[in-house]
Amino acid sequence: MRTPFHAGLLGLALLAAATLPAQATALKTLNGQAPLVVAHRGASGYLPEHTLAGYELAIKMGADYIEPDLQLTKDGHLVAMHDTTLNRTTDVATVLGRRNNGYRVADYTLAEIKQLTVKPTGTGKTSYPGFTPSSADALRVPTFAEVIQLAQSQSALTGRTVGLYPEAKIADPLMEDKILATLAQHGYGKSSDAVFIQSFSLDTMKNIRAKQQSLGMSLQQVFLGNSASSSFADIAQYVNGIGPSINASGANAVTESYIQAAHAAGLLVHGYTFAQANAGLAAAQYDKYFGWGMDGVFSNYTDLAVSARNELMAAVPEPSSYALMLSGIGLLGWVARRRRHTA
Repeated sequence: MRTPFHAGLLGLALLAAATLPAQATALKTLNGQAPLVVAHRGASGYLPEHTLAGYELAIKMGADYIEPDLQLTKDGHLVAMHDTTLNRTTDVATVLGRRNNGYRVADYTLAEIKQLTVKPTGTGKTSYPGFTPSSADALRVPTFAEVIQLAQSQSALTGRTVGLYPEAKIADPLMEDKILATLAQHGYGKSSDAVFIQSFSLDTMKNIRAKQQSLGMSLQQVFLGNSASSSFADIAQYVNGIGPSINASGANAVTESYIQAAHAAGLLVHGYTFAQANAGLAAAQYDKYFGWGMDGVFSNYTDLAVSARNELMAAVPEPSSYALMLSGIGLLGWVARRRRHTA
């Protein structure tokens, strides 16, 4: 005979069982892990892009990875700079002037570029409330090695690994060699290291993959651009993920089915660029792409991306919670059976 107590136990068990599957499938990322927050050019919505100040602020805001776009100087040094020219983001015009009728990074030496100050663009400013950079040259153009050293020192300071997401901005064998050599010199080389090397050039990705294999390295790689889903299987031979623009339209627009197709080919999906400055609108945008299973986001506003990711994860029980819930269901069933047998 079923007593009210038994009915209550049964109701609790059914409720838990009904709730568990919905929660268990909340994360649709490729590996079932929390989506990554990549600081797009540093905290570029708040401070000058590609500066030690911007990278450090992004780290303090909780970025998982910082993204240095890389260019080569005249004397062969890797520096963090998005454009192939210096005039949009620095004071090169007044400090050094033109070279060869322009301001190409490749026409200036590292010593010359180190004289420049990076200017804020967009919504960026020269300072951020309550934040003082630890570097004395926080608004100068940093080398790739300096960015790595910042990530490593901040990892030690914060007790969490700060990843690197360098981009080869030009298709150049020398740049490929320099990127790999600099990473190796600083102790990176395994697939488990928090590094993604990215490029819009598939040929560059192929070259870097081959060079990694010859060097005994296996760092992860991401091919940028809105590739057709029909080509995902081919791309997956050379890279671990794709980095599509969330603003693309038409057949290559980033949709839930697009992400699912990439996942089916074993590819991570890291979308760019999340540049919505309004907190409410940004939260809705992140929620949409996280809900579709996007594995990582390139964001100009690290704090907004981290906040949205934290809210997502707060709604998803940890694996230990699943185990506790399941054991609770089992206990309820055992108690119900014992009472039934002794009734």
